[in-house]
Amino acid sequence: MDLQDKVVVVTGASSGLGLIMSQMLVDEGAQVYGLARRLNRLNEIQDDLGTAFHPIPCDVRNESEVNDAFAAITNEAGRIDVLINNAGLGQFGAVDELTLDEWEVQMETNLRGVFLCTRAAVPTMKQQNQESGFGGHIVNIASIAGLIGNPKIGAYNASKFGLRGFSESLMKELRDDGIKVTCVYPGSIETHFADVAGSSGSPNPMQPEDVSATVLHVLEGPDNYLISEVVMRPLRPRG
Repeated sequence: MDLQDKVVVVTGASSGLGLIMSQMLVDEGAQVYGLARRLNRLNEIQDDLGTAFHPIPCDVRNESEVNDAFAAITNEAGRIDVLINNAGLGQFGAVDELTLDEWEVQMETNLRGVFLCTRAAVPTMKQQNQESGFGGHIVNIASIAGLIGNPKIGAYNASKFGLRGFSESLMKELRDDGIKVTCVYPGSIETHFADVAGSSGSPNPMQPEDVSATVLHVLEGPDNYLISEVVMRPLRPRG
């Protein structure tokens, strides 16, 4: 896909990997609709990136907010070429110490949010396929924790294993509609994720720019070429 003038929706666009992806997509000529809860932060990003970045306040856990956001995007842009389901979080802890709220916020953000955004985007992509023969591309940002279980991250593991299953199902369901689905499984990335999760993180993590460049590479592949899964790890995580 040539990203010039393509309409790309990025969730969790106000910081971390979502912010870096938005910056790189704008540099490639895309029109980026950045979704996040903090409108003031999104407006600051637009000041930096220019009018090719479109701030959309939205909590991906909230069905009405998601539906309103995607309606606004299609009304303004007329299409959705790419959806990057990036919004996610982790809260780590022993199973007998993890609160129900900590469990539920991970399920609601990492799974429910992806479902709501995907459900909102797919009808537009299906219509595009009927009109042009290619519907679009959905990229789900999972985690290496969607492939490997580890102690004290059980809720996060469960949400990302769930995202893996949802992504594989989507890939098989939507490919005949001309819609690509890719699930990305990064290891530790140098963002503020570990601070929220209550983890020290890897002493030698990957850089968000490198992970974002891989996502762009996946998006820019030929129309009849599907990379359905990508696993990324730091070469020397302990330095």
